[in-house]
Amino acid sequence: MGSVANGVAAAGSGGRGVDKGVDYANYFCTYSFLYHQKEMLCDRVRMNAYYNAVFDNRDHFYGKTVLDVGTGSGILAIWAGQAGAKKVYAVEATKMSEHARELVKANNLQNVVEVIEGSIEDVNLPEKVDVIISEWMGYFLLRESMFDSVIFARDRWLKPTGVMYPSNARMWLAPIRSRLADHKMSDYEGSMSGWCSFLDETKTYYGVDMSVLTKPYSEEQKKYYLQTSLWNNLHPNQVIGTAAIIKEIDCLTVTVNDILNVRASISSSISAEETRLCGFAGWFDVHFRGSKENPAQQEIELTTAPSENHSTHWGQQVFLLHPPICVGERDNLNMNFSMVRSKENHRLMEVELSCEIRKSSGTLLPPMTNRFYIE
Repeated sequence: MGSVANGVAAAGSGGRGVDKGVDYANYFCTYSFLYHQKEMLCDRVRMNAYYNAVFDNRDHFYGKTVLDVGTGSGILAIWAGQAGAKKVYAVEATKMSEHARELVKANNLQNVVEVIEGSIEDVNLPEKVDVIISEWMGYFLLRESMFDSVIFARDRWLKPTGVMYPSNARMWLAPIRSRLADHKMSDYEGSMSGWCSFLDETKTYYGVDMSVLTKPYSEEQKKYYLQTSLWNNLHPNQVIGTAAIIKEIDCLTVTVNDILNVRASISSSISAEETRLCGFAGWFDVHFRGSKENPAQQEIELTTAPSENHSTHWGQQVFLLHPPICVGERDNLNMNFSMVRSKENHRLMEVELSCEIRKSSGTLLPPMTNRFYIE
């Protein structure tokens, strides 16, 4: 994954003006460091999926013109060149482009792969392309809003007969059990206990009563400890019910408006015996299928679902409930999910999740609604 947009009206802004300096500090600068690129390059699930997608479908690349959006280290562009592409335009918004250029040269592809430093929204290519390849996925698929730039590139530079790599994506949600819920509540309670001690000491030693700030401090700590989603690589046995798809995306036709507000009404059935519903886990998968007119010879899937042996750097996003709820086999969950972009930072997300539980006995538990932040 690289970075691709640094204009004043940055991609992912949903049409709003975003100061390029602020956006660079919040997002792009991270991708200009090799240590961050290395983390992604060491993700075997990620690397194998893209490698197999390219080399098992050489006919999509051989003799073709390719655009790599957010090339980062340049590895996808290099693979496209090794698969026989006639020309590869590798666009990168940060100084990582200099490393990518050196890597291309070291692999003797400088006559095929052209590394271009700049925003994809500002770059002018001399021709339309047959393939757009990009590793644009963020946590829970859409965090970082990089997909906006890929959509922009598609609308401007992809031929009508062109293909997208990946071509499709899905977002999933499932009920889970996790000791993290207890740990985070303990952290919150410890923070509030420390606040009470702070109030006593400040009043005793300095004569100032600061208790009026207790409510805003508590709200601040609740957001940090209890409402901010967590990155985690879950074990499959922590998933206690059926997973449901909350969003399906066709990368060839989706618009930015389609992903500004992700809404879904879904259901799940608890598959575990008596246990605790501690929250929900969100993950994604992407597929390399080509298009209906030009299907891939070999469809490849990249999934970030909980796995015993094949974890990814994306992991899963965990939304914890406080307190956890006792559930049992065949209990049914009906959920309403909504995810929008944060008003403070368009690359972050805010989630509202409501859940109604009907016990296998027929008893309906009071509905609950929780707000979370993907930061």
